[in-house]
Amino acid sequence: MRYLAIALTMCFSTVALAQDAARPVVSMIVDTADGIPLSYTGIVVAKTEVNLGFPMIGTVAARSVDVGEVVARGDELAQLNNEDLSSDLRSAEAGIIVAKAQLRSASSARDRIKQLAERGVASPSQLEDAERALVSAQARLEQAEASRASAKDMLDLATLTAPFDGVVTDTLAEAGTTLSAGQTVLRLADVGEREVVIDVSDEDAGLLAKGDRFSVRLLANESVAADAVLTRIDPVAERSTRTQRLHLALEDPSAAFRLGALARVEPARGTDGRIAVPASALLDPPAVWVVDRTGNTVDRRSVIVGESNDALAIIASGLKAGDEVIIKGVNSLEQGQVVGPRVSQ
Repeated sequence: MRYLAIALTMCFSTVALAQDAARPVVSMIVDTADGIPLSYTGIVVAKTEVNLGFPMIGTVAARSVDVGEVVARGDELAQLNNEDLSSDLRSAEAGIIVAKAQLRSASSARDRIKQLAERGVASPSQLEDAERALVSAQARLEQAEASRASAKDMLDLATLTAPFDGVVTDTLAEAGTTLSAGQTVLRLADVGEREVVIDVSDEDAGLLAKGDRFSVRLLANESVAADAVLTRIDPVAERSTRTQRLHLALEDPSAAFRLGALARVEPARGTDGRIAVPASALLDPPAVWVVDRTGNTVDRRSVIVGESNDALAIIASGLKAGDEVIIKGVNSLEQGQVVGPRVSQ
């Protein structure tokens, strides 16, 4: 009996030693609320902003608006010196008067020759000449009317008007400035749809995709918030900083989201069920070690990886909130291995 007690004591001691010898693990409890641990500073901008100018050479006679002014569609923004254009229009209108007089004269002459030809007094060739003269007069009138329309269009183009409701964000020409055709006079931003733009590294851009949702808060007043969705990632990186610009459309933003305001932008939490883990947690082929704390054993679980970079991987499926995932030393584990407690990195 004494030998049995000694044997049991040694057995329990061996188990205790084995448990004590189990290696601690560096792990994390995953949760969709962890999301992508990123935060950016963005700028509120208009979704549509255009450069406006005149399609002709000329000198600015007046600019009716300054930076920050709100304008309505059709409002006058700037005016070119139009003395020559007005003169061209008056000349074209005078040409119409002359062409109409010539047409009346040609029509009357044709009618007289036609009557004389019916009585046998005028020859058929004379009637043909009168008909040709009438057609020529009609063509000259049409040409004069086209010249007047062109001159009127040119005169209208000498007045720059707002193509939509908006706010002037910049001015680049003053009264007296001589412009080349198409040179920008001012910039106009649409006050309707607004978005937030952020500049991110190539690595961060690789973790994001069109349709991802974000939370946006004004830096000046973080109680003012709005939801946003990623609509576009510029395909070309900025040359000097090597960052990529992301465009996030604001959904029902308040009037406090003024153009040019700074905002804090963070990925929305728990909206798409995706989980982010360190890239060091991944095995090849894609899998992670999940700890079962009922027996303190590890289980190799296959996962599907979405976006990833050198630091993070987005797990599209294979994990759920609450799973304990080992994130370091993953290549030295075996299926079913007993592990110790969690430790900090």
